Amino acid sequence: MRLLIVYCHPVEGSFGSAVRDAVLEAARAAGHETRLTDLYAEGFDPVMGRDERIGYHDRETNEIPVARHLADVRWAEGLIFVHPTWWYGPPAMLKGWLDRVFVPHVAFRMPTETRGIRPGLSNIRLIGQVSTLGSSWWLWRFMGQPGRRIILRGLRACCAPACRTFWLGLHSMDTVPEPRRTAFLARVRRRIARIR
Repeated sequence: MRLLIVYCHPVEGSFGSAVRDAVLEAARAAGHETRLTDLYAEGFDPVMGRDERIGYHDRETNEIPVARHLADVRWAEGLIFVHPTWWYGPPAMLKGWLDRVFVPHVAFRMPTETRGIRPGLSNIRLIGQVSTLGSSWWLWRFMGQPGRRIILRGLRACCAPACRTFWLGLHSMDTVPEPRRTAFLARVRRRIARIR
């Protein structure tokens, strides 16, 4: 499978980068083709400016500002997001990437008077999300898991009808002991190795 790994963390050498490396290594070991989009390393601008927003619905111009990212999304059969969860959702950098890259006429077809929004990314058959969370599991559940729902429900609606999803999260990241971190990395590798 062709996997696009979208990584979002500002600190190289963080536990997040260890998670990213575990995903990449396991995917390559399982024989998958991979591409990495490292949003902070490339200095991705998450802000949709005035002109970009005005042209957002224009089929002729809305792809231009994010053409390279759209090429990667079109290439991919699976998307795997690796990021921390901050304030119960994805970092602003990742949310901005979603806002800017998943444009109408590519990610989805605009609604009409008689039809709702229709998916445009039939090439995407898998979406995975691997995250660390400062909150406990119960508090995150109480808050409604907004970051998980944005990607695994919202984005999935743009993909192939039988698109599969998975979520892996390490909660209480600020206080979790080293053995649990090591066990989480092993869990990540096992899950990625099962991708078909």
